[in-house]
Amino acid sequence: MDEENPLVLIVMGSASDLASMKKCVKVFKDFEVPYEMTVASAHRSPERAMRIAREARARGVKVIIAAAGLAAHLAGAMAAHSTLPVIGVPMESGPLKGLDALLSTVQMPPGVPVATVAIGDVGARNAAHLAIRILALTDESLAEKLAWNVKEMAEMVEKTAFEIED
Repeated sequence: MDEENPLVLIVMGSASDLASMKKCVKVFKDFEVPYEMTVASAHRSPERAMRIAREARARGVKVIIAAAGLAAHLAGAMAAHSTLPVIGVPMESGPLKGLDALLSTVQMPPGVPVATVAIGDVGARNAAHLAIRILALTDESLAEKLAWNVKEMAEMVEKTAFEIED
């Protein structure tokens, strides 16, 4: 974690989101992308959430990832208080197993976009991959790592197909 110069800010609605968001962190570590992770709640600590979102750009952050379950308004709160790209990760929780979080995250009013990924662990990983694709638009070194990763995934599929077909 590079708290001095993070390019990505991961904000979780509560510590219960940490297990899933560690999947996100692993991707950033693999790609050597500096990130910072913290907790803020759109409902329980709205002033903190607002401050974090408003200060992110001045700190050099390029992308915000917001993970929350249940009512899941954190990504929307981040997007409301920042012009940075925001990626929402709905967390699997509660009686609806994350469906409520998915709908709360994806249904944003016009002009306040939140890119929304899948619920839970897969969404956490994809949020990191989407953030890396955004960052790679202006970072050639990261674009090369991304291209290598895409090639590696394709080779793994080819290898698996060959093993199954053989």
